[in-house]
Amino acid sequence: MPDKRSDDQGAPARPLSAAKRTRDERDNANTQGEDHRGDDYRGDGYNSDNYPSDNYPSDNYHSELPPHTIDNLAASLPESLSVPIQMPAGPRRSVAAPGLSNAGTVTPTARVVSTPATHTVEISTPAPARAAGASSAIESLSRTDAAASVRRDRIRSENSTAPESAAMLTSDRLLAVNRKTRKAPQGAWPEFVYAATLHLVNLGDSAKVQAYKEMSERIRRPFEGGTRFVPILTRKGGVGKTTVTTLLGMALADARDDRIIAIDANPDRGTLSERVSKQTRSTVRDVVSKAASIGNFTDFSSLVSRDETRLDILASDTDPLLSEAFDENDYNVVADLAARYYSIALTDCGTGIVHSVMRATLQRADSIVIVSGGSVDEARLASETLTWLEANGYGDLVRNAIVALNTATQGTNLVRLEEIESHFRSRVREIVRIPYDPQLAAGSVVSYKDLKPITRLAARTLAELVVEGLPADRNL
Repeated sequence: MPDKRSDDQGAPARPLSAAKRTRDERDNANTQGEDHRGDDYRGDGYNSDNYPSDNYPSDNYHSELPPHTIDNLAASLPESLSVPIQMPAGPRRSVAAPGLSNAGTVTPTARVVSTPATHTVEISTPAPARAAGASSAIESLSRTDAAASVRRDRIRSENSTAPESAAMLTSDRLLAVNRKTRKAPQGAWPEFVYAATLHLVNLGDSAKVQAYKEMSERIRRPFEGGTRFVPILTRKGGVGKTTVTTLLGMALADARDDRIIAIDANPDRGTLSERVSKQTRSTVRDVVSKAASIGNFTDFSSLVSRDETRLDILASDTDPLLSEAFDENDYNVVADLAARYYSIALTDCGTGIVHSVMRATLQRADSIVIVSGGSVDEARLASETLTWLEANGYGDLVRNAIVALNTATQGTNLVRLEEIESHFRSRVREIVRIPYDPQLAAGSVVSYKDLKPITRLAARTLAELVVEGLPADRNL
């Protein structure tokens, strides 16, 4: 067989190392010129079949390939390459690589199968474990989608599976949203943009207006199961019980759509009726005497005075000779009539905490408001009122109570109000500061719209907290 080196005479000769030249000379001497390299010439002058690697130390061998050449690499590999992998527990499914075979569900392995002509790799992977809570999230989304579908069906005038109440006929459902039906935005900047673009751009209400409406929605929370009674009381006079009752009643009546009444149950000639424009001279005594003839709201409304916020006020007895005659039984008659026509009834209590009227008031109370002044003795007497209530079995009312801290009283600027608040916060649910307002300090008719914004905000905050503490449904 011709020597391949003779065919490459035109190609430049590769330089050989000294070791290789020595081996060439020795090989030529042993074989007497016979060439055993044949067609397995690898380019380095040696044939792995004729020259085993054992004859040559590895430290003298500098070829790119090992001394022995493997005709079939797959034949030298093990029959199986298995790598154990710890996978999280969960359902498994097999995923076959494109163009590769996959048989059933197996443990994740990578197997190399050797054949003379091809190499096949089988890869099986488990299904990814579902994250914790994914099932509940998917079910929740499904329920949400179903509920949205039901709402869409109602909007599309499709028949409902259950009878609908009249409350389902809302403006949001019936009116199409367009330039004519969408409400104009409120707020300085949104109103300016809305007017400048000829009602084409509606940015919506400002953040301040949105917060106001959200608070109104919380104050407007509906009630089921009868009238809610809220007494306003303390053991000390002159701290602003009547003022707080007026502010609370006006804030509730201004935000809510139902009827609100404030009853002056002070046996010692209360002044609640003087905070609104009088429309009648009737008092609680007239309600008691005419109770049998009152058959509807029109009859009852003729005995109360209503202000601009739609707050109805029932005055106390004005005759000093009859003031003590208003007792527990009389209050129950008035409260029973008020429960027919009003959703919330506020009671302006007197300072006589042991009076029989107080007992009847507390028995009906769903929540209470304790009024405290900003001086040391006023705060102490308000705290003693809570102690008396706890000692007489009204601990639940105390824990759900709201303290209205009237900062318009004398001495407020001499004490640390935060310390008073810290004391009451350990005993009641919440504290609200009532700021000084000249209109309230005058002790005359109160115009709710003319109050300072901070005063109206305090009144609305008090109303929101009171409504939050009232039971929504007594039937539950």
